[in-house]
Amino acid sequence: MAQISSSNGFKQCSSPPLAASRSKDVDKEEALQMEAEALAKMQKERGVTGNRQTFHSLSSTRQKAQTHNKQEHDLMVFPESDAKGMEDKLSTIDIEKLTHAELEKLLLDDSFESSKVPALPVTPILSPSMSSQFYLAPAGQRRQWMPGIPAPVTCTLPHIYPSASYAKQTGVFHNGFHPGMSPCHSREPVYLGLPRQSQYISYPLAATTPFHPQGSLAIYPPVLTPAMAQVFDKIASTSEFLKNGKSGTDLEMTAINSAVSNLPASENCGDMSKFDWLDLDPLSKPKVDSVETLNKAENDGEKASSMTAEDPWDAVLLEEKLLVTCHLERKVNGKSSGATVTRSQSLNVRTTQLAKFQGQTSQKDNGTTGKLTENVLLQEIEGQNQELSAFSQAVTKLRTKFPYANRQTNPGFVLSPVMLQRNINGESASIKVSIEIEEFQQPVTFTCDVSSSVELIIMQALCWVHDDLNEVDIGSYILKVCGQEEVLQNKHCIGSHEYIQNCRKWDTEIKLQLLTHSVICSDLARTDNDDRTPIHLTKHLHKVEKPFREPLIRSSIEELFDVYHKQVNIALKNENQHKAVDHVIKTVRKICSTLDCVETPAITESVKKLRRAVNLPRTKNAEVSLKCGDDTSKSSSSSLQPENPLKVSIDHLTRAVEALLQLHMNSCSSSAATSPEVGKSTKEAWTATEHLQFTIFAAHGISSGWVSNYEKYYLICSLTHNGKDLFKPVQSKKVGTYKNFFYLIKWDELIIFPIQISQLPLESVLCLTLFGILNQSSGSSPDANKQRKGPEILGQVSLPLFDFRLLTCGTKLLQLWTSHPHHASGMASKKGNMERIVLQVDFPSHAFDIEYKIPQAAKAAVHQSIETLEKPLRQRLLAILSKDNTIGLSKEDKEFLWEKRHYCHSHTNSLPKILVSAPHWDWASLPEIYSLLQQWPPLSPLAALELLDSKFADQEVRNTAVNWIETLSDDELTDFLPQFVQALKYETYLDSALVRFLLSRALGSIRIAHYLYWLLKDTLYDTKFGVRYEQILGAFLSVCGKRLREELEKQTRLVQLFGMVAERVKQTSGSARQAALQNGMERVQLFFLKNKCRLPLNPSLVAKELNIKACSFFSSNAVPLKVALINADPLGEEINVMFKVGEDLRQDMLALQMIKIMDKIWLQEGLDLRMVIFKCLSTGKDRGMVELVSASDTLRKIQVEYGVTGSFKDKPLAEWLRKYNPTEEEYEKASENFIYSCAGCCVATYVLGICDRHNDNIMLRNTGHMFHIDFGKFLGHAQMFGSFKSRDRAPFVLTSDMAYVINGGEKPTIRFQLFVDLCCQAYNLIRKHASLFLNLLSLMLSSGLPELSGVQDLKYVQDALQPQTTDAEATIFFTRLIESSLGSVATKFNFFIHNLAQLRFSGLPSNDEPILSFSAKTYSLKQDGRIKQASVFTYQKRYNPDKHYIYVVRVLREGQVEPTFVFRTFDEFQELHNKLGILFPLWKLPGFPNKMVLGRTHIKDVAAKRKVELNSYIQMSSNNLSKSDCDLVYTFFHPLLRDDKVDGIDGIARPTGSPSSPTSGKVGGEVKLSISYRNSTLFIMVMHIKDLVTEDGADPNPYVKTYLLPDTHKTSKRKTKISRKTRNPTFNEMLVYNGYSMETLKQRELQLSVLSAESLRENFFLGGITLSLKDFNLSKETVNWYRLTAVPYL
Repeated sequence: MAQISSSNGFKQCSSPPLAASRSKDVDKEEALQMEAEALAKMQKERGVTGNRQTFHSLSSTRQKAQTHNKQEHDLMVFPESDAKGMEDKLSTIDIEKLTHAELEKLLLDDSFESSKVPALPVTPILSPSMSSQFYLAPAGQRRQWMPGIPAPVTCTLPHIYPSASYAKQTGVFHNGFHPGMSPCHSREPVYLGLPRQSQYISYPLAATTPFHPQGSLAIYPPVLTPAMAQVFDKIASTSEFLKNGKSGTDLEMTAINSAVSNLPASENCGDMSKFDWLDLDPLSKPKVDSVETLNKAENDGEKASSMTAEDPWDAVLLEEKLLVTCHLERKVNGKSSGATVTRSQSLNVRTTQLAKFQGQTSQKDNGTTGKLTENVLLQEIEGQNQELSAFSQAVTKLRTKFPYANRQTNPGFVLSPVMLQRNINGESASIKVSIEIEEFQQPVTFTCDVSSSVELIIMQALCWVHDDLNEVDIGSYILKVCGQEEVLQNKHCIGSHEYIQNCRKWDTEIKLQLLTHSVICSDLARTDNDDRTPIHLTKHLHKVEKPFREPLIRSSIEELFDVYHKQVNIALKNENQHKAVDHVIKTVRKICSTLDCVETPAITESVKKLRRAVNLPRTKNAEVSLKCGDDTSKSSSSSLQPENPLKVSIDHLTRAVEALLQLHMNSCSSSAATSPEVGKSTKEAWTATEHLQFTIFAAHGISSGWVSNYEKYYLICSLTHNGKDLFKPVQSKKVGTYKNFFYLIKWDELIIFPIQISQLPLESVLCLTLFGILNQSSGSSPDANKQRKGPEILGQVSLPLFDFRLLTCGTKLLQLWTSHPHHASGMASKKGNMERIVLQVDFPSHAFDIEYKIPQAAKAAVHQSIETLEKPLRQRLLAILSKDNTIGLSKEDKEFLWEKRHYCHSHTNSLPKILVSAPHWDWASLPEIYSLLQQWPPLSPLAALELLDSKFADQEVRNTAVNWIETLSDDELTDFLPQFVQALKYETYLDSALVRFLLSRALGSIRIAHYLYWLLKDTLYDTKFGVRYEQILGAFLSVCGKRLREELEKQTRLVQLFGMVAERVKQTSGSARQAALQNGMERVQLFFLKNKCRLPLNPSLVAKELNIKACSFFSSNAVPLKVALINADPLGEEINVMFKVGEDLRQDMLALQMIKIMDKIWLQEGLDLRMVIFKCLSTGKDRGMVELVSASDTLRKIQVEYGVTGSFKDKPLAEWLRKYNPTEEEYEKASENFIYSCAGCCVATYVLGICDRHNDNIMLRNTGHMFHIDFGKFLGHAQMFGSFKSRDRAPFVLTSDMAYVINGGEKPTIRFQLFVDLCCQAYNLIRKHASLFLNLLSLMLSSGLPELSGVQDLKYVQDALQPQTTDAEATIFFTRLIESSLGSVATKFNFFIHNLAQLRFSGLPSNDEPILSFSAKTYSLKQDGRIKQASVFTYQKRYNPDKHYIYVVRVLREGQVEPTFVFRTFDEFQELHNKLGILFPLWKLPGFPNKMVLGRTHIKDVAAKRKVELNSYIQMSSNNLSKSDCDLVYTFFHPLLRDDKVDGIDGIARPTGSPSSPTSGKVGGEVKLSISYRNSTLFIMVMHIKDLVTEDGADPNPYVKTYLLPDTHKTSKRKTKISRKTRNPTFNEMLVYNGYSMETLKQRELQLSVLSAESLRENFFLGGITLSLKDFNLSKETVNWYRLTAVPYL
């Protein structure tokens, strides 16, 4: 049989009749002579020896060989330098003016094609994987795909092909040029247009091929530019093309099929095409004609990936080999980015689509043609798939709204973000601006107001350049930020830009550059070509890595089917049928394995029949054949008679395999999103009374690990809508595994939900969860089995019951994804690999389509005023509406709210609560819901966010929410973009309002487009929704424009390079790390030699190279890299970022996003807490970038400068700040920054529950700004040691060294009051926006963050925000938190945990004697001297802080004239008595006074009685005590520090009479009060007191006492706690007076007294005020400072 060597190396065997009719322009001998000449020339020029055995089957025309040999270059051509020249040549040709004759003359000219690499005929490249019915149809006609898989074509020409013969290869012009190929070569993928379709609809062809037939030439495929596409479109209408291309297509396909069906190829080459190329590529790889070839390819790919190239040429070879492996994996891994539903609802799209190529060609090239096959098929799928087709059309229509010529939406540069800031003081600040102008060597500097518009600043700058501004177009000028590729927005005030605000925050110079629109770099703008390029959902995804690689397929389905038909032919002809049939069955098994290990009952039964048929005796075959005749195999090429029972069995098996392919195609192309069958009647869903039912047949592809670990399996079937079950879930029976070809779990069980189809909402979802019951007899340990006795979730899949409003029907194959990372013992748990389980579910196929038609809204209902409700109902309704979120709404609350929904229109933000309270969402309930929705006043964009949550699946609700969100500005949208991306998971269809909204905003803003790309790319790792995000990403890349797309591809490449370096450094240890870092960074530097690149962190930052000397790594566990990049803008500073691998940065992203939103809320309310906001971006699975804040250090690094006990000292932070701020003014500014930023950090970390706080993740900038880093633990998920928190025992971090900076010293000052007020004000502002934070976090529940997975995590934030308290109560609450944090010793211990050992053993005795709890040391007779006499002298009243009595003991020792006095409490006396009894059990101690007292304990009468009893106890014990030298007794009577603080014996010896009134001291200071009245209750909140004075100058112990006068019986007395040793106490305590009417209070006066509590003397008066309540408007809160005076007091 003759062989035709095609230009791509495929040997195509044509049938004998065709070979005989073809003219032979070049015979074999001539071809071999040409081959030898070319080989000799190549060896002469290159000096290398070719492998001659790879050239024995090649041929080429003499003309082309000579033309090619004239070129003085290598056969391995790198064509980038010639691409522009070809485009220039094409641009000079006016295609429209050329006649057909002139065009043909041009095409026949040798110079038209590339002079370096010969162009290839396209047909042989396409044919091995192209459908003849589709690609080779006559021009203007598009045939349908054949439903069956015809048998392989043999030597007999089928009747559908004409038997004409031709003298030359079809579809190729005389100069070797083919209209489907471009003469301009590139290393980029090639996209080929099909005749009579849109001239730019194209299909990517992979750039390299992993396998070549012997002697094939590695060709870089061309790029189809728009100019070339126009040429080729013109070519398609020429007579030469019509003659050679259109008329010869049938013949060409016949030759292809013949070649495929007769592989392996013959060694004899009897026919050589005149226009075939002589293949002399030394890099060609021989291809073995075997199904097992791909195994070798996989191994080669693995080897190539681990190779490192030392030589530059080896690097080229390695790069190409890696590229081959990449394309091979993409071809064989069964992954297609064009699937139309979420991954949980789809399978291997590529392999199912190949069912359309039934019995046609064998794909010989797994890299190049495989990529082409995948995308050509995808286009056909899009043509018949309603969802993808509608989505593509919607995206195309959307792009027309943003034409490239519109400078407003397509500026080509990044706009600086703006944030409006409220100035509550009404003062207008001035800023100094420095502007670089091209005409001036020095920048122009002037002062302007922050409220000045950017246009005004431009005018001021132009005044320096132009004398007459009337002649200047001010609108053509812009201000660019120096050091960043971003431009200020002319219509906004200059102070609203984030860049200006950051400059003011860091106190740095504001540097701008004046440019015109024509000069500014607009390198990211879309072009006219971008607008005219058709939308293609997968065209640009070839460079996006697939995070979850599916198992590699052993061979493509085309090859397998080719092998199958060859084996069938052998089985039908061969005498040894047993062996041949075994090969057929093995091939069928491989086909099933390729199709996700799915084995249908028809295949199982057909295999059994085939085995039985081959075992029948020969004599019986004829008898059986008479009964079993079948005409179903007429298309087979076998010469056997149809009566053969073996043939009948094989026909059954062939049909079963065809059915499996068709089933796989139908289930994987979409979730039933196919066009309704023509002529099939429809029935509206609301009239369907049938119950929902389906049959669970089996789960296919069960791994052997599961078989050994699990005994039984069952499914839980649930029907959900709005995130909750519509009906009680149904459980299947429990079954084991079966084994046919593969392991499977077979249920074959009918599941019936007792719910009618008419009651199903449109967005109903069927969720199937697979559980496994552990095998108790497995090899795992008994203890492990005991811990894991319960069933484990193995996989989960969901399927919408309605798709494009048609009820799902027929058999579906659904892929289950592992639901958690935990695996049973013996199961592999490799990162990035998923268990491949396919569930087969059969839905009823009705004689009609059940269609869901959206009902119309009901008539408008009458709105009611909430005031018309009765008071109890109104109060209950208001209480429900006041809740911040739908969390916590009870069933009764929802029923009541839905009943009273027409009273809620005035409370606009209550709509989500009302909708979530709707009892039903079926067809009958929708009119009322839609009516409510249409009448409702528009929600604010941030309030409408809640309607995008999973609780609201209805498309009309979501569309309305998006309409309301449209008013959000681009800069605001950027802040909430992660939540919008997550909300895409809850959309039923791709063509949704939310998807269109995000794509439209990305078209209008480069900043949004930039972050949208990285967020979508990061969500590709979502196991359940990865394919959905892949489709949206494909649409985004189709509309964003070529320039931006290439920029994003550069960023992706840069991230990959950093990732490889970080992995290498992390895996290396010791001193080798620095060398690994150096080598890795030098490789990254090679990237920058060719490219400048914007950083993923910020599209405004452009780097041109690395500063390798400044690069380093951190010593933490993750070993992140510190990357220093040189700014591409010469006016910019160095860019420093951190790159991390091995840690999930999405949680850090979320925490920083919440803190940034908090800061914006504070700024909009006029509170600038000077927060440090740095950027963080997850760029892939467990890797990402973090911005490094300059001039900052960790608290640990600062504290250790002051020794190992630095964390226990108060001054390190203050002294470190003073070192960088030496002048008093600078230090005061830094201290102020510290106070404000510390307040913000306290509030933010408390609300978000930021845990794992230690001094290595709290940082301080030398400007005084404090900030937190590393948010690996949040929402209260603290690190635990057993059941105890190992850290984070305080509400937030506030230590004494921080308080030292805040106070400006050791003593409390009014600066600490400022700090407390800032904290409480910031806390209350966040509380007002509690619903926003709950909604944002709720939308992230499905993101897969381990610490944000359920409602309980949202409940933490809700509880932290105290939703049901007033602002005053919240202020008190947070003040107590501050006190608790400041008094927490655990925080300091956490900061320096290794000091615990020293502290534990300090001051402990060397013996085992009992020690008194109130004395740290032990004292003895030798130290203090013998006690002669001891007696209880008197008692005193103390406050510490509560009132109690203490007893003064007079002790006289030998050798002392004056006695000493010690002070002991009743409890301390009792401790002495108990420990004496333990030490001396034989002593007869006197009875101790009874501790139990009826009534109040701490009163004067009880103290007087106990004084007598205690004195009697001491006297009766004196004999034993005097004889004893017990250290315990001497320790008890030893004077302590508190005993030394008495004011002398005079204070003690005063007789105990009635306590007198507090003495009056010097008066001064002010008190801050909040006075309010509600619900018959007066609230007096004592907030702060400042500048108290005393007569002796000592710090008092102030407390506040109030009365409502007149009060003769002193029943209105209220007191605060005591603050110790301060002149500026903070109380924030509420004093409450219940049961007072407004009229009563207006007749009263509030008397407030400030007193100092003294231990050894009476309390003395510090000042007071008297306020007449009639002067206050008690209906609102009054907060004010009041001066203390010497008023009379009670």
